[in-house]
Amino acid sequence: MNKYIENYKRYRFLLRELVKKGIKLKYRRSYLGIIWTLLEPLLTMAVLTLVFSAMYGNKNRAFPVYILTGRLFYSAFAQGTRFAMKSIRANAGMIKKVYVPKYLYPLSSVIFNYIIFLISLIVLVAVSIILGVYPSLWTLTAVIPLTILFMLTLGIGMILSTFSVFFRDLEYLWEVGLMLIMYTCAIFYDASMLTKTKTDWILKINPLYGLIKCFRDSVYGSSMFEEPYWLLMPLIASIVSLILGFLLFKKNQDKFILHI
Repeated sequence: MNKYIENYKRYRFLLRELVKKGIKLKYRRSYLGIIWTLLEPLLTMAVLTLVFSAMYGNKNRAFPVYILTGRLFYSAFAQGTRFAMKSIRANAGMIKKVYVPKYLYPLSSVIFNYIIFLISLIVLVAVSIILGVYPSLWTLTAVIPLTILFMLTLGIGMILSTFSVFFRDLEYLWEVGLMLIMYTCAIFYDASMLTKTKTDWILKINPLYGLIKCFRDSVYGSSMFEEPYWLLMPLIASIVSLILGFLLFKKNQDKFILHI
């Protein structure tokens, strides 16, 4: 363990530079730059609210907050795992020239997307206050699902970054997987709709929905601990994915140079 800690300390400057590079490259050709981080979820929320409020006849004034919480969490997970999956092949030139701990590439990809996600939460705070969803002491517990989200994204990202080196088609398969995850996260529909049709098991096996539900509870000022399953299941999934991700990555990292 001390070896890994020392290794991290030695290369932490490079990690910071990779994170900065990721943020700059993501908005390199955008005139709005980092401002788009705030505009994109706001515009998406407006469109989804308009469409699904009319479709489901939802007249709840705080419905945009419901949509925005789900959309932000899903986007953070989707973008983090996408960039992590491509990180090894995207940095093939550097990997072939100099020695750098290879885990820094997927780690930096997840970190810079997570930073962008945290910035986008400014929109959620503003929309919540405007629509009368005010913070309470329970809002402070939002840090729990936020932390687990980072762990889950990193764990899945490490797994994907390992397999994508050997199986290039994984990139396209993961897009299909993300679409399935999105529709089982209850982002723009009430989760009780699945409960009524006895298909709520779809939600129960999706750790990302559990995190979204817990985060929504904290935003709306209620306790996420009343139904501990929705917190424990994502926590267990994130720990398992982290352990599995790092073990797979460590076992296969020396073979990367032969396939990139």
